Amino acid sequence: MIRRLGISVLIVAALAPVLSGDAAPPALIAPGVTVAGIPVGGMSNPQAQAALRPAFARPVRLVYGDSSWRLRPARFGARVTVAQGVANALHAHAGAAVALAPRIDESAVHRFVRALDARISYPAKDAELAGLQGLAPQFTPEQTGVQVLRQLTAQRITRALQSPQIRRTRVAAKTVQPERTVASFGPVIVIRRGANELRYYVGAKLVRTFGVATGQSVYPTPTGTFSIVDMQRNPWWRPPDSPWAKGLAPIPPGPGNPLGTRWMGLTAPGVGIHGTPDDASIGYSASHGCIRMHISDAEWLFEHVSVGTQVVITDA
Repeated sequence: MIRRLGISVLIVAALAPVLSGDAAPPALIAPGVTVAGIPVGGMSNPQAQAALRPAFARPVRLVYGDSSWRLRPARFGARVTVAQGVANALHAHAGAAVALAPRIDESAVHRFVRALDARISYPAKDAELAGLQGLAPQFTPEQTGVQVLRQLTAQRITRALQSPQIRRTRVAAKTVQPERTVASFGPVIVIRRGANELRYYVGAKLVRTFGVATGQSVYPTPTGTFSIVDMQRNPWWRPPDSPWAKGLAPIPPGPGNPLGTRWMGLTAPGVGIHGTPDDASIGYSASHGCIRMHISDAEWLFEHVSVGTQVVITDA
């Protein structure tokens, strides 16, 4: 009888928690454990999930200068398995750092960055020849540009969307310098048709002045702003399509060539700066529209200009 009573007591004792409604305590994450940098140590599974889900859902603030954009993770297809991260945390040792990163639609990130690039980026602006003040060249000032660094910006956005610790990031951009500044503008040629004078400037600084011959009244040298587009050493002279040259044959390089030893053709059709064997014509309106120079002067000028050098021809 006593033995049976003892067994009954043991059974009742074992069933006591069930009979009283008490459940086994929930499993807790070990102290000091983090998931994606978020502390979850000592939390149960539901508590940890409740702490993690809002952290991954918070928008990222993207900043550029005084502008900013709120990037919601859902816009970029962010998907994160919080339950799996918590499950891993429940099996982690104390102080462990459990990794958990959302999957991001990178194509959506790159589309956003391309649109951002179109909104932010603008090219540098070179200094330009604006005209003459008196006879000195005047210039519009250069301006720097901005270029969004697309790949780096996309990487920053993706990293921020994947980490609850990063809720603010910056657009990556660089300053684009102009290729030509007022200080480094280079040579400018000013030709005074009325005075038969060629003035060679570096920027706004006058360096040398040359006597030249310009066009006759029936074949005037055109006025305006042009640039050098063709440079030839020891050029051939070929007759232009003009009545005055009808029946003339081409002349090869050498003594007596009407172009001398150097030719610098302008954007004005058929017009160029060149040397001439006819030194007596310098200082007069004697050409068929071109600008003649002493051969040695033309050779010097040829070495100090390039294709693209601007030429202003004025009546002054």
